[in-house]
Amino acid sequence: MTMDFQTSIRTCLLQKYATFQGRASRSEYWWFFLAFIIGGLITQLIWWVLYLVYILAVICPMLAAGYRRLQDTGRQGWYIFIPFGLSLITTLLTPTMPDPDAMATGQMPNMGNMALLSVVGIVQIIVSLLFLWWLTRPSEPETNAYGPPPAQNA
Repeated sequence: MTMDFQTSIRTCLLQKYATFQGRASRSEYWWFFLAFIIGGLITQLIWWVLYLVYILAVICPMLAAGYRRLQDTGRQGWYIFIPFGLSLITTLLTPTMPDPDAMATGQMPNMGNMALLSVVGIVQIIVSLLFLWWLTRPSEPETNAYGPPPAQNA
């Protein structure tokens, strides 16, 4: 089933907010992903607190839609938590700005953290490309272990 922009948002936010069962078509996932990005950009431009509230409000339906989308392609839905976890690790490892006074005296920031962050960043890029590939694959046309195709769920 091909969904339009509004139907996708309505489905993911109102009907399947935290539904991790079943399957999601490509159009359902990608239209909702576009809405997620647009909403994030708008709220970030308005006020960082509003952006934080927005992210906390829509992270669950975004993960649920990705979970169902992976199941639609025959993969285990919990895999969607891998890139999510990697981004959390990257956020936690991101160094703070070095102290300007310490830099003036010739003290270098901790390079071990920078090296680890670089490795995690490279892994995150590879994982992101793999997930982009998986999330763009066509639906399995027949019923799979996660249920009937999305067209039959409508």
